[in-house]
Amino acid sequence: RAMIHPFILRRLKKDVLKELPEKQEEIVTVALSGEQKKLYQAHSQRLKMFLEDQNDEDFAQNKLQILAELTKLRQLCCGPELLLENYKGENAKLEACIELITQAIAGGHKILLFSQFTSMLDLIGEELKKAKIDYYRIDGSVKKEARMEMVEQFQNPQNQVSVFCISLKAGGTGLNLTAADIVIHYDPWWNMSAQNQATDRAYRIGQTNNVQVYKLIMKNSIEEKIQKLQEQKQDLSNMFIENNNGSITQMSTADIIDLFK
Repeated sequence: RAMIHPFILRRLKKDVLKELPEKQEEIVTVALSGEQKKLYQAHSQRLKMFLEDQNDEDFAQNKLQILAELTKLRQLCCGPELLLENYKGENAKLEACIELITQAIAGGHKILLFSQFTSMLDLIGEELKKAKIDYYRIDGSVKKEARMEMVEQFQNPQNQVSVFCISLKAGGTGLNLTAADIVIHYDPWWNMSAQNQATDRAYRIGQTNNVQVYKLIMKNSIEEKIQKLQEQKQDLSNMFIENNNGSITQMSTADIIDLFK
C-alpha cells in the first residue's frame, strides 16, 4: 500500500456524479420470537461453548467449521426453513419484508431485493406469489440473455412488475436497474462493499428519484453484530486501498466470541 498509494486517485461517487439524487439508508430491526428465537438461542449457545474451549491451534484448524456454524446462525435469522425442512413456526423477518414490499408497491415504487441465500429467495418468492405480487428473479443459474431480457422489461415504464429479487453475488455488478427507487437488503454480509455494489444497481447514472435503502436486521442476533462490525471497521469496504480483505477468516477467536455478547 505504501508503494502504490501515491498513484491512486480515489474519488467518491457523490463528488463525481453531482446530478445523482439523494440516497437514504435505514436499518429496520426485527425481533426474534417464538420457535425461531428458541432455535437461534440454542445454536448460538452451542457455538459459544464450542469456541470457549478452543485454543489458538484448535481455532486455526476449525475455522471452516466455525464459519459454517456462523452461516447457520445467519440462516436462522433469515428463516429457520433454510435449516429445518419441516419448520412451521414464526419467521418474523420474512413477514416484515413482505409488509415492507406491499407498502412500497402501494406507494408506486419499484423494489430491488437482495439476499446472499438463493434458498431464501425461494421462500420470498413463495410469499410474493401468495400475496399475488409478480416479480423477476436473478441468481447464478440465470443465463446472460435471460438476465438482459428481464432487466429491459423491468426498466420499461409500462411494465407492471414492481419487484426484482436478486442473489447478492449474481447481482452485485453489471446490472442497470434505475427503474427501482427502493433497495432492500434482506440479510447483511460480512463485506459491506458487496452490499454497496448491489445498491448501486439502482443508485447510478440514470437514476432520477431519491433512493431509499432498507437493511433488515434481526435484533440481538449475529446480524446486529455484523452491522456494528461494518460501522466500526469502514475499511472493510475499501479492501484493496486499505490492505484489508474483509474476510471472516481473518478474525480471532475473541472477535468471533464477541459476536454473541
